[in-house]
Amino acid sequence: MKKQRYIEAMAGALSAYTDEHIKSYFERVKKEGITEHGFPRLTANIGILLCRGHRENLLPLFVEMMDLCIADMANPRNDISKGNGNDFSVKELIFCLLEVEKHALVPKEKTEGWRKTLATIEPEKTYTQFARRSTDIVNNWAVFTAVSEWMRQAIGLADTRDFVDLQLSSQTRYIDYNGMYRDPHEPMVYDLVTRGLFCVLLHFGYDGVYRELIDAAQKKAGLLTLKMQSVTGELPYGGRSAQFMHNEAQLALNMEFEANRYKREGNTALASLFKARAEQALENIEYWFKKNPIHHVKNRYPLESGFGCEGYAYFDKYMITAASFLYVAYLVADDEIEAKESRREPSVSFTSEHFHKCFMEAGEYFLEFDLLADLHYDEDGLGRVHKKGAPSPLCLSTSMTATPTYTLSAPRAASMAPGYKESGEMILALSHAATYRPIGTQTTADTAAVQMLSEFENGTVLLHDYKVSEGDVDITVREAKGEKAPCFSFLAFDFDGETNTEIATSETSVSVTYEGWRCTYETNGRIFTKDEYAENRNGRYRVFYAEAKDTLSLHIAIEKV
Repeated sequence: MKKQRYIEAMAGALSAYTDEHIKSYFERVKKEGITEHGFPRLTANIGILLCRGHRENLLPLFVEMMDLCIADMANPRNDISKGNGNDFSVKELIFCLLEVEKHALVPKEKTEGWRKTLATIEPEKTYTQFARRSTDIVNNWAVFTAVSEWMRQAIGLADTRDFVDLQLSSQTRYIDYNGMYRDPHEPMVYDLVTRGLFCVLLHFGYDGVYRELIDAAQKKAGLLTLKMQSVTGELPYGGRSAQFMHNEAQLALNMEFEANRYKREGNTALASLFKARAEQALENIEYWFKKNPIHHVKNRYPLESGFGCEGYAYFDKYMITAASFLYVAYLVADDEIEAKESRREPSVSFTSEHFHKCFMEAGEYFLEFDLLADLHYDEDGLGRVHKKGAPSPLCLSTSMTATPTYTLSAPRAASMAPGYKESGEMILALSHAATYRPIGTQTTADTAAVQMLSEFENGTVLLHDYKVSEGDVDITVREAKGEKAPCFSFLAFDFDGETNTEIATSETSVSVTYEGWRCTYETNGRIFTKDEYAENRNGRYRVFYAEAKDTLSLHIAIEKV
């Protein structure tokens, strides 16, 4: 893979913004000031792409936008207690400045003026959240601030070493024993975001007190990330800001960084593997960017509906964020490393208890479980079944919560979850009604298997087994004492916001056809539905149930039509 593909993907993200939209956005910012980091990111990415021949008509407007952004970074016009995005944005503007200087996009007097203004930044006045003492609780905003200040150090605008070290001193407590970053409630995206920021620090020569600690954590987490990445190239679901275009851009950055590490160490096989995984992440972004119009979230609902988005995750902020991380992946990428992965080995992997995830894969299938979900975003149980090449939402890409902090039409709790039937009622292991405890794993040359135990408050115990092989997924459920009939809930993809799938049902099977692929569910028992629907960030699903008298089995296969 040539790194130029990152630039083309950046151009794809920017193409979602018409000239009229950019001008209107600029007019609004001139009136209201910079209140978040979407506008500086848009400005920076326009400049970077102008240097490569994209959207050349925007050059005069870009200069005005850059003037405003840089002046605001040094002399914020807003009450920074309300937020202004500067923590995120100074580094973005410096990336752009370096590109503009390199390509002589504007006269030298202009770039020198920008440099002089950036040199006057006073962190206490410019940034919203930063540590004044190592014991301060500031979470990952302090890492954003640290990177912005390190970039001023890196281009010779200020001596920020002590400030950067102080910010990092407040952050080391959030790194778990796998090297993953624990943002509040452990969202999977913000583990990758923060590790991506650490990549930027190290790539641009950070050599302070915490260099070795951060680098060691990056190395350990990188190896686990290989096990967490789906066969579709995606990072895990779970927590806030999931299912957006910028997710896989962050993943690509981390993979490129680790590819470079193993090249330096002389480990060609691992370098090539990480390079291949970066390519898979980029391919996922490219898949979504082929759709028209381009959306910033992985569904096809009208953008104005906000479907699947938190209040802060609106188009103007999150669409261009994909370009920002793609650019850093471009900076880090080394074209001399060959992308090569001959075969994914069967595996079962776990995060720390903080992230409460289990991953398993074999052949072309990948499964992800949440063992103790944050119910503001997700649900307990099996929340992801992917097959390589197939559309991610076809079977399931993320679970459904009844209490979302993002916009859905009709929220309800749902996942692929075991349960039992008592007095005609189905009792499912959802919403912490039962524990999820892995009690056994096994891998062979061709399969991966996990056995889980779920215990309900009334003492009922379910044993549920999952086996993944080259061609399918097999699930069995039984009640430990054999006194209660087992059941299992599963979802059939129905609507992506634009297109309805084709769903065919019988008493023992359900099949879903979408974008030239078919997902089929078959059971040894009986399948039925109550005409219920559940939604996640990808769209709407029909809820189905399988039940049997003794041991229930459910077979899942995904194939091209």
